[in-house]
Amino acid sequence: MSLSRKVLGMLSALLLSGLISPAAAAAADVPASRDGFVVSKGEYNRMFPHHKKFYSYASLRKAMKKFPAFAHTGSPADRKREAAAFLANVSHETGGLKYIIEQNTANFPHYCDDTQPFGCPAGRAEYYGRGPIQLSWNFNYKAAGDALGIDLLRHPSMVQKKPVVAWKTALWFWMKQTGAGTMTGHHAMVSGAGFGQTIRTINGAIECDGGNPAQVRSRVAEYNKFARILQVAPGGNKSC
Repeated sequence: MSLSRKVLGMLSALLLSGLISPAAAAAADVPASRDGFVVSKGEYNRMFPHHKKFYSYASLRKAMKKFPAFAHTGSPADRKREAAAFLANVSHETGGLKYIIEQNTANFPHYCDDTQPFGCPAGRAEYYGRGPIQLSWNFNYKAAGDALGIDLLRHPSMVQKKPVVAWKTALWFWMKQTGAGTMTGHHAMVSGAGFGQTIRTINGAIECDGGNPAQVRSRVAEYNKFARILQVAPGGNKSC
């Protein structure tokens, strides 16, 4: 659904006044408020007590401006659950925001898909996992770069050098990509489909349906922990 700024503003005001329900707002993908973030800096530091300076709270907040519906859609509980879900998956992918790049260097040459017409201009081994959600493959770097207005296909190293760019690629995937699933991570959380669908989107082809239950349990444990920090019920359908 595509809504004008004026209509979005009117619907947001109605939501805040209680004249429309959070479920109706979520269905229309209406930000409940463009001010603030449901995760405070103190809560962020509790979630990631040993995070690299690269992954600063301030950098995340700057990146969020590109995606105003993130953690601002639906009821206050919906917003907290979405933030917890995104950050739990990020924590799993990066070892608690400690890893900026993929640790298994043997995988690096495998992320160049030769069937793509644009090829791998930065080099065959330059499209390895980077950033909060470990963006990988030449086609994902191109798609993310096109969406963000940055030439990541030719300059993929920007994701490991520029913190705000790194967070933007993670939010882009969360908000816009269905990955191995049938819905975006954002939609899964604001529609009530549940955390399990975010796992399916991010790495379902490998982890879900019995593929790697230990990894699924690890993601769910992080989500439960972050939901407790934000003092929100995690909801159902947590596994895939």
